[in-house]
Order: sequence, then C-alpha cells, then structure tokens
Amino acid sequence: MESIGIISLYGLIFGMIGTTTGGFIGAFLNIKSNKFLGFILEFAAGLMTAVICFDLIPESLEIINISICIFGIFIGIFSMIFCDKIVSNYLNEHSKTRNNLSSEKNIMLKAGIIIAIGLAVHNFPEGLAIGAGFESSSILGFKLAIAIALHDVPEGISISVPLKNSGSSKLKAIIITTLSGITTGFGAFFGAIIGNISQMLIGISLAFAAGAMLYIVSCELIPESKRLYKGRFASLGNILGLVIGILTETL
Repeated sequence: MESIGIISLYGLIFGMIGTTTGGFIGAFLNIKSNKFLGFILEFAAGLMTAVICFDLIPESLEIINISICIFGIFIGIFSMIFCDKIVSNYLNEHSKTRNNLSSEKNIMLKAGIIIAIGLAVHNFPEGLAIGAGFESSSILGFKLAIAIALHDVPEGISISVPLKNSGSSKLKAIIITTLSGITTGFGAFFGAIIGNISQMLIGISLAFAAGAMLYIVSCELIPESKRLYKGRFASLGNILGLVIGILTETL
C-alpha cells in the first residue's frame, strides 16, 4: 500500500496531465471553425456522460443507497447552478466596464470559466476515488488515475479553446486549464485518509460529481455546441465521446 504522500502525488500528476495536455492542444491549435468547436464541446459532453453513467454513479451506488445517491446528484446540480449565477454576474459587470469585449467573446469566456469550475469540482471527488482505489490496491488506483487522465484531455480542450477565443492569452488559458486539474491531488489526499474511515463520504462525493457533470453536459456543453453549429457533425462528436468513454472503462 502506497503512503498518503505518494497517493496524493499520483492524483496530482494524473489530474494535471490530462487537463494540461488538453490545454496545450486547445491553446496552440488554430481552432476557429464553429463546426469543429461544436464537435469538441459535444465530444467532451459524450465523454462526461460515459463517466457519469458507467463510472461515478455505479461506483457511488456500490457504497451508498439510491436515495442518498440521488440526493448527492441534486446537490451537485444546485452547486453548479450557484456557480453559474456567480460567473454570469461577474461577466455582466466585466462587460459593463470593458466595452471592447463583444457579446460573442463574453459568451465564450463564460463557457470556458464554467467548464473550468465544473472540471475542478468534479476532479476533487474523482481524486477521492483515486485515493480510495490506491487504499484498496495499486492496480485499481492506477486504473482509475489513467482513466481520469484520458477523460480530462478533451475537457481541457473545451476549457482552453473558449478562453483563447474570448481574447485571453494562450498562457492564461493553459494556466486556468492546468489549475482545474490540481483538485484531483487534493481529492486523492483526502481519499487516502478517509478511504478506510468513511466510505459513505466517498459515495456521496462521487454522486455530487455526477450531478455537477450532468449540469455541465445538459446546460452548458450541448447548448453551447448547438449555438455554434446545428449540423450532425457536432452530434457525432457526442456519440464518439460516449463510445471512447465506454472503451476507457475497460482499461
């Protein structure tokens, strides 16, 4: 069994690898096509849907009953609504003081910030899962860590691209994207501590993460994708993301 410090380091490294890789891809590729952006957003939505349905909720239900799980999901949803309100109010004030920020750029900035917050929120309980996984066995811990890193790559792209297109610098987009992955390390630290103490807390945290991600998929990623591009190509991204998400569960 690994020490708490080593488990925390694993969580931090794997959490940041995926988001940072996605951040670099989104920041340095010249992605201006609404068609492609819509595809990327729906790809992330499909991937997150797979995580919700085949990872977070099933893992949660193995620890807690369905009533508590649903409660945790709704707490996650309402928390994201609260975060959305805060970000929207901030951007409204920001746009009043900076007239050069167009409506389009304002929308893209909001999308990037909301996705970054959501990714940071759901990375914490996923870090808890990594920590608890390592407490069970190193094989399970590494399996969860690799799967989460793969999930985070397109999510990192979906953060950095809107931020860059909103007028933010490449460096700022990458830094914000990378910071969203740090919470995985904190989650792994606490997961290693409470793994053998409070399994119920891990179950609730996983349900909370599922609710937060469900809000992001339903109220941010898919609507924003359809706003950018209404054709089938974007929807195919959703399907591809879902399929790849299912395949990563076999790792």
